[in-house]
Amino acid sequence: MNQPSQTELTDHVYDGIREYDNPLPGWWTWLFIGSCAFSFFYWIVFHFGTEGRSVLDEFDRASASVLELRFQEIGVLKPDRETILKYLNNPKFLTVGRVVYKTNCVSCHGANGEGNVGPNLTDDNWKNVKQIEDIARVIEQGAANGAMPAWRNRLSHINQIVLTAAYVATLRGSKPAGGKTPEGDPVDPWPPAPAPSPDAAKPGPTTDASGSHQ
Repeated sequence: MNQPSQTELTDHVYDGIREYDNPLPGWWTWLFIGSCAFSFFYWIVFHFGTEGRSVLDEFDRASASVLELRFQEIGVLKPDRETILKYLNNPKFLTVGRVVYKTNCVSCHGANGEGNVGPNLTDDNWKNVKQIEDIARVIEQGAANGAMPAWRNRLSHINQIVLTAAYVATLRGSKPAGGKTPEGDPVDPWPPAPAPSPDAAKPGPTTDASGSHQ
């Protein structure tokens, strides 16, 4: 057997055995460098890109689909004032509206309702809305000649529209940082919501529904 030359050996000795000075293959080195470079851009896109990519968002979507199965519990909701006010304090089903909102409305209204292309949903000025029930109407029928799309044929259940309207109504007054300049006219405060029922206070799955309002 040919003995390795001194240039082929390193100075590392373990239990009397010296290592070969074998560099990593070029393809492996470039694969490692490429993976490191890719991970940087992946980190930016995953954490700062489109909303809804986090593990928590995936959990919310899964929880929302489970809650939709529980619509039998509440039946078919009406998009009226009493129903929307009823679900303002029902976190178990309000999460359906939150999931729908984050899935469909963030690009126009911002992750926290602060406004983007669409108007700010957190101040006291509203476009096409005078009463709280108008939020459901705008989500269902759209507004501004299609700038706000109609969601009645895009969502699978009327309950999603109602619960999204309730979620959007809860954004009023939150005024997150970076909110868009108010648009539209000042609107009177929403009527007081009824006290939550014992069932509404019980923890339940979190769901997101989509909705938007002008």
